[in-house]
Amino acid sequence: MENAHLRMGLLEYERNTEKIASRIRVRVSHYIGEGEDGHLLSIFGNDSDVGAITAAVYEQARFRLTFPGGETQEITLGEGAMCCRGSVSIPGRKQGVRHMIALSEELRGLKSLSRTYVLRPEPNEAWTALVHRFGLPGLPDWAGAMFRILKENGRITPVDSLGCSAVVISATSEELVEWTGKGVAKGDLPFPETNGPIRWSGRMLPESLRSALGPMEKAA
Repeated sequence: MENAHLRMGLLEYERNTEKIASRIRVRVSHYIGEGEDGHLLSIFGNDSDVGAITAAVYEQARFRLTFPGGETQEITLGEGAMCCRGSVSIPGRKQGVRHMIALSEELRGLKSLSRTYVLRPEPNEAWTALVHRFGLPGLPDWAGAMFRILKENGRITPVDSLGCSAVVISATSEELVEWTGKGVAKGDLPFPETNGPIRWSGRMLPESLRSALGPMEKAA
C-alpha cells in the first residue's frame, strides 16, 4: 500500500463557532456522488477526526472533496444519511486507523425505487443488483441481453466516483418486467431446458468489492 495516498481523495470540513475555528482533513478511499449530492463516502483518519466528520454528516454539513487529479467539489450527504464506523488494523502499528462509510438516503433506495447505483458498469453485477432489489423473475444468463437493453434505452449513466467506476441505472420494476417479457417472446431471453431452482452466484458482491478496491491495492 506504499503511496496509496496518491490514489485517494481529501475531504475537508471547516467548523466555525464563537470561540474556535477548526479545519478537519481526512483521506477518502471511495466516493460516489452527483454534483453536490454525495451518496457514498469512505474515509480514514484518527478517532477524533473521523468522529467529527461522522457528526457533521448527520448535521447535513457541507464538505470540500478533492479528487486525486486535483479537481474539487463541494458535497453533502443530505438528510437521512447513515454512517457505519470501524477500525482497520495496520501491520507494524499498535493502533488501528478509524474507518467510516456514509451512505445517503437515495443510495439506500429510500427516496426513489427507479434509481439503482452499482460500483461499475458490469452486466452481471448490474443485473444481479436489479433482480435482487426488485424481486424480478429473471435468470443470471440474461445479464448480457438486459444490460444491452438498458444501454440502448439510455438508462445507464456514469456518476462522479473515486476508487470505483460507479453508474446509476434508471429503470422501474414495471419497465424491467416489460423488457424481459418482450425479450422472452422474441427468444432473446431463453428459459432453462429443465425445471429447478435458479442459482445466483454468492461471490458477486465480494468480487465487485475487490474490483473496486483494486486500484488502491495496486498503489504500491
